[in-house]
Amino acid sequence: MATLISEHQSGPRRVVATSVDDAPVDWVLLFLLVGIALIGAVMITSASMPFAEKAYGDPFYFAKRQLIFLAMGFTLALIVFRVPLARWERFGPALLIFSIICLALVLVPGIGKEVNGSRRWIDLGVITVQVSEAVKLFIIVYLSGYLVRRGELVQNTLGGFVYPLVLILGASALLLLEPDFGAAVVIVGTSMLMLFIAGARMSQFVTLMLCLTVIGYLLIWTSEYRLLRFASFRNPWADPFGSGFQLSQSLIAIGSGGWSGVGLGNSVQKLFYLPEAHTDFVFAILCEELGLPGALFVIAVFAFVVWRCFMLAKRAHEQGNRFAGFLALGIGCWIGLQSFINIGVNMGVLPTKGITLPMMSYGGSSALIFSFAFAVLIRVDYEVRARAFQDLSRRVRVREANA
Repeated sequence: MATLISEHQSGPRRVVATSVDDAPVDWVLLFLLVGIALIGAVMITSASMPFAEKAYGDPFYFAKRQLIFLAMGFTLALIVFRVPLARWERFGPALLIFSIICLALVLVPGIGKEVNGSRRWIDLGVITVQVSEAVKLFIIVYLSGYLVRRGELVQNTLGGFVYPLVLILGASALLLLEPDFGAAVVIVGTSMLMLFIAGARMSQFVTLMLCLTVIGYLLIWTSEYRLLRFASFRNPWADPFGSGFQLSQSLIAIGSGGWSGVGLGNSVQKLFYLPEAHTDFVFAILCEELGLPGALFVIAVFAFVVWRCFMLAKRAHEQGNRFAGFLALGIGCWIGLQSFINIGVNMGVLPTKGITLPMMSYGGSSALIFSFAFAVLIRVDYEVRARAFQDLSRRVRVREANA
């Protein structure tokens, strides 16, 4: 065991560590990420039992599958954690190309699986993969590497700013063909936040935002189902048994929860009133059963995780580890944006979108990809701490040599 001595205002302070490989991880962040998954498993169990009993004859059908997905995600996370960040940086462009190919394959009849009018999945037999979930992470990996290699061009030239957006908007266009407007919004929004924080010119950023706003407006008004969703979002009670049914039932669930909730397992809206109660609208059931304290707790946990990601990104940049910094920044923006959209949709402050609440909504693809992303995030923290250990070791050796 190596014993290091570092300077301290009140005298020498002993810092003990075995090696770089034994650098500690952020246990608070790890505990919160595991906590989110466990809370999600409990709420999925509660929200899905009536539907699972009727459809499959087993009230714990979805609960068992979610636990299997989480176990698979945990195994995947252990593998991903062992992969150095340098490898992800090296393979970023290949991951982007792979993402675009998969998005194209989803649209091919016989390969892509269609559910409720949307073709977003590839059936692998054991699990049905929603490609857009993986694409979000792979684009963050690619863009993080691009900002390291071309950061000055992004800040100083139009071409450096536009080039990655052309590829990202191309992937988003494929998502719109599925159609998956929500995933496209998350991907473009996360990319824009990363480019803005990386130092893109304000004039370019504002111009692009205006263009995307116009495009979004046109996409809504040229698509009948999007227009119906937007109209129901503005006033779900105008057609509470038609286009506004899902949102109105979600609002009833949240309102019924009140200050203290009706109690875990006692939701009324999950009894075949609120569609997708265990997937996109699990937050509404949580509000109904656990009330305002439960809702605020979940929001606070997500907010703290996002803040932790940003602080980790700051530490990485201060060390000069820019790829790790951009990676933590991108994952934080992704988690924050997707959580905000899902909760906003449940509360009726955003138009209805089919987008999951990270690690809390039911789904194998979501559980696996977010486990993947969280493992990468913990790896970022690990390498940042390891570099800090190396810097401290170097300073101690220099001090001892000069003593």
